[in-house]
Amino acid sequence: MNVKPTQFENIFKIDEKFATKNLVPGERVYGEQLIKINGIEYRIWDPFRSKPAAALKKGLKTFPVWEGMKILYLGIASGTTASHFSDIIKKEGIIYGIEISDEPIKDLVLVAEKRKNIVPILANAKKPEEYEDLILDKVDLVYEDIADPDQIKILIWNAEKFLKSKGYVMIAIKSQSIDVTKKPREVYKECIQELSNHFEILDKVELDPFEKKHLFLVMRY
Repeated sequence: MNVKPTQFENIFKIDEKFATKNLVPGERVYGEQLIKINGIEYRIWDPFRSKPAAALKKGLKTFPVWEGMKILYLGIASGTTASHFSDIIKKEGIIYGIEISDEPIKDLVLVAEKRKNIVPILANAKKPEEYEDLILDKVDLVYEDIADPDQIKILIWNAEKFLKSKGYVMIAIKSQSIDVTKKPREVYKECIQELSNHFEILDKVELDPFEKKHLFLVMRY
């Protein structure tokens, strides 16, 4: 097996599969494949389980996640994607993970205990005032993966409160959660129009077949 760097910081390819170096060697988060090459353990990043991995597989060219950065993750769930972000940002970075549901955050707490760079926060992303005292600095990136008709507004509210000037935003738009009566591309067009009033659109890819009826967007504030 050959491992090679990609154009993205701390993201690698092993036999055409994206991977990250395991921050906690020997530990799996969601049953992912672990591969050791030259004494370094890598975690295969499954595009069917993680939307950013799907976006990379679909040819995303801009992926603003790097070592040492601060991330606000809206809809972090049990930490599948966040664990790969954790690998990328390493111990110098931090992820503030907002999750509204009790069950997934219990799993996230176990992940965070081992990784040390994830802060689980049980809260409603529609109410950023509930957790503003827990986020100690402006963040470099806001990432949102939430199934809600107000998905776009939630992202904007949180970016306005927590994101640095010229910071980045990534979102996985779920067309069926926003308006099931419209075709996905109609929903995407409306969302992009609203988002472009607040952000500069840098890159976008549809996530089929990994995630049906989803659009992944990368933007700058």
